[in-house]
Amino acid sequence: MDSCCRATRISYDRWRNPGERSEVSFTGHSDNVHTDNEIWSVDLEEVTSPSRTGFHETEETFTVHDALESFGFGKFQWKMSFLTGLSWLGDAMEMMILSILGPQLLCEWRLSSYQVALLTSVVFAGMGIGAPVVGSLSDIYGRKAALMISSCWSLFYGLLSAFAPVYGWLLVLRGLVGFGLGGAPQSVTLHSEFLPEKSGGICIPLVAVFWALGSVFAALLAWVAVPALGWRWLLALSTAPMAVFVCFGFWLPESARFNLLAGKTEKAMATLAHIAKENGKPVPRGKLIAHKRKGGGRIKALFSPQYRRTTLLLWFIWFANAFAYYGIILLTTELLQAGHLCEMKQGTDNEQSCSLDCKYLTSADYKNLLWTSLAEFPGILVTILAIDRIGRKKSLALCFFMFCLSILPVYVCIGRTAVTICLFTARAFITAGFQVAIVYTPEVFPTENRALAMGTCSAMSKVGALITPFVAQVLLRTSVFGTLSLYCGFSLLGVIASLLLPIETLGRGMQESREAGEETTNTTGTLNAATQECTP
Repeated sequence: MDSCCRATRISYDRWRNPGERSEVSFTGHSDNVHTDNEIWSVDLEEVTSPSRTGFHETEETFTVHDALESFGFGKFQWKMSFLTGLSWLGDAMEMMILSILGPQLLCEWRLSSYQVALLTSVVFAGMGIGAPVVGSLSDIYGRKAALMISSCWSLFYGLLSAFAPVYGWLLVLRGLVGFGLGGAPQSVTLHSEFLPEKSGGICIPLVAVFWALGSVFAALLAWVAVPALGWRWLLALSTAPMAVFVCFGFWLPESARFNLLAGKTEKAMATLAHIAKENGKPVPRGKLIAHKRKGGGRIKALFSPQYRRTTLLLWFIWFANAFAYYGIILLTTELLQAGHLCEMKQGTDNEQSCSLDCKYLTSADYKNLLWTSLAEFPGILVTILAIDRIGRKKSLALCFFMFCLSILPVYVCIGRTAVTICLFTARAFITAGFQVAIVYTPEVFPTENRALAMGTCSAMSKVGALITPFVAQVLLRTSVFGTLSLYCGFSLLGVIASLLLPIETLGRGMQESREAGEETTNTTGTLNAATQECTP
């Protein structure tokens, strides 16, 4: 028996999820262990019978995950962070100017409050349609191709919207801009698939620094450009970051995970060799293996028994996050324009006079808008501090709860400074919640459907963003109490949904396919059982 154990040599992939060891189901009656990588023939009698000498040695292999872990976070990932961050910066500027454009057009074109709200909502409607479309294309044709096409689309129609002659044309063009912006989340999908396992919880929130910079730059640009040049120049100049991304984005490589899953092994190896060269690390020895593709870009895969609950809960979490996040941005403009909150509450008795009231943003308004935009940075800090300590689910719940707590003082009559502080704090926490959701979503879904999952979640967030202008810009003029109650109510439901998520991804490696985790577990469990039987 001792000689049997000394002769046994087992070669298999590194275990990626140690937390699942206790859940292994041993299948001692099976002679063949199947994985999506390849088929391993394992004869258990080679271990248990004294007449056998041991396993046959297997070829040394590695996966994309193993390669990325060996490369670590280096020069290549820094470049990826910067380039994908430019995409986020451009997206943030387009979103931020929505709260600035409304008051200008309200006065210049004498629009009603409903027309102003519709101008904001049509952008989110376009994003809601574009996000799942681009996400599905990304799972079929590649992350880079889908991201570059959507970015060029946004740039083109963003420039055209600066020349819109009338309200109707502006409405259509901004909707088309929104369709292109629906592809922005694919930059996160692409970026996350190049990160080592331990870097995801920190690196993706750090890319969100570019989103925060975009919000600040938009406020500064509006402060300088709108009074001197007008809103058309604001629309034109806000496309500059997207133009820079389009120019340099062609350097971006396609995801090695996607290429391998699509059967493009040579391209995947070339990408890994490029990363190794950039980071000054050697490519792992052996054969690159992958899970077979079961068909990406199919919505029904998100509703398989394994992911149905996660999908539905994440859809609501993204909806509530966007509803609250964009709501707080629009509320900032509306509440600060109103001056003292008590005056606004008294003014809600006369809806007609409020809807016809025309006030251009003043220098003080731009200054306060800038201050609240700076709340994005503390929000990122909250994400980094919490996400790898208390986990993704608890971080989401905490951010929703603190958002609700932060806007409670606005229910009473407080001054302009107090309102600014409350809005600053609320925006910091809802920003942190958004970033946690962005980290969690690509981690929980497999490569074959990861982009589609991001796209559909993003689409649900745009539904929330589409509705919120009618709350923050229309309902607010009728009932401040009702408006704030809606935001508090949805944030509390977000707390519950976050805690009900079935999977915690902290310390869990990215899955390549739906079956990968289960089959890897069964494979390792069978080999461990065989080894234990050989132990005297």
